[in-house]
Amino acid sequence: MSLRANRVGEQMKKELGEIISRKIKDPRVGFVTVTDVEVTGDLQQATIYISVLGSDQEKEDTLKGLTKATGFIRSEIGHRIRLRKTPEINFEFDESIEYGNRIEKLLKDMNED
Repeated sequence: MSLRANRVGEQMKKELGEIISRKIKDPRVGFVTVTDVEVTGDLQQATIYISVLGSDQEKEDTLKGLTKATGFIRSEIGHRIRLRKTPEINFEFDESIEYGNRIEKLLKDMNED
């Protein structure tokens, strides 16, 4: 990513945290943390990585709720960040936290033996 794409991604991350927590009223959307935003170099697409607390069903419901609200989120981003064209938004789960927890558990189990 270019320097500008990084700056836009960081600004989007900041704004998304506020939009998701304060503006979205969908009951399916639970406790969501935006962990990272990757924007393509041409600023046309953004992949938003999220972490959700809860069961697998609650995570899936949250993803569905966020996907349903993509148009609203994109328009809010467009109002808050001055860009010629607001990037297309795609939500994905951030698996790195679960992966890190799994490695930590495996190391802990090895040390106990």
